[in-house]
Amino acid sequence: MGADAKTAMKVEMTDAAAKRIARILSGEPGKTALRVSVEGGGCSGFSYKFDLVDSRNDDDVAIEKDGATILIDDLSLVYMGGSVIDFVDDLMGQSFQIRNPNAVASCGCGTSFSI
Repeated sequence: MGADAKTAMKVEMTDAAAKRIARILSGEPGKTALRVSVEGGGCSGFSYKFDLVDSRNDDDVAIEKDGATILIDDLSLVYMGGSVIDFVDDLMGQSFQIRNPNAVASCGCGTSFSI
């Protein structure tokens, strides 16, 4: 895999997301990371799934920042390469949001997308 391909597969986490993940994990004994995965389904074709987990799989890529860890499996990373995972707290509520450059369409709730 060339340097450009590795850069394209990179996923970043914002400071706000890291802070929120670390806070959530501190209140969940035994949980060590937030797993983000891509599944078929949702109103736009694919959807993101978020789970608190206590272990890593062999094919996981770990993104670590300020005491927070996000795990993404190899298959999901194909669909999420170049994405930024953020945590937003605004008038519409609090949520993790993924800015995915691969998505050509997404739903209003931000958890479903198509490529």
